[in-house]
Amino acid sequence: NTQPRLFNLNELIINLKSMLRQLISETIELEILPAPELGWVKIDVGQFEQVLVNMVVNARDAMPEGGELILATANVTLETSYTTLHEEIAPGQYVKLSVTDTGYGMTPETKEHIFEPFFTTKEVGKGTGLGLATCFGIIKQSQGHIVVLSEPDQGTTFEIYLPRVVEIIRPFVSPPNVGQIGDNNK
Repeated sequence: NTQPRLFNLNELIINLKSMLRQLISETIELEILPAPELGWVKIDVGQFEQVLVNMVVNARDAMPEGGELILATANVTLETSYTTLHEEIAPGQYVKLSVTDTGYGMTPETKEHIFEPFFTTKEVGKGTGLGLATCFGIIKQSQGHIVVLSEPDQGTTFEIYLPRVVEIIRPFVSPPNVGQIGDNNK
């Protein structure tokens, strides 16, 4: 049962930093680059934490000798030129989270299957192949989009796009003249 609510990705990532730090080895440098004035998104926080944990664990496993893991946020506007290449996403305002590692990277074949359930590059007993498939499902359910950029020996970047909530939330103010007693037509 999902409970989407408004929140700021920067706050979530910064609040989870010590937990994420514990998931990776001391040989991996964790860098968080929060964009100033980051827009709000509407997503289930528990599910998004699951996405972040999966991403960080995959990055860790791709860097057994150590390396760098960067979590960066940005406000982005996706134009029709971009969305024509990725038909599954609509043009508009998004908050982007990039998860970049300096690990092994992926072959084009691996990239093609990375979000399929039960697909794994890990040895038997080391992974179910459900992590990224779960991430993909959670992000899609939130009207978001995920892209993987990777080359063998060049590391990997996952870009997660979540719709930016643009409506202004105003406190409720009762309209004038409501609840007044008397005749205003004199």
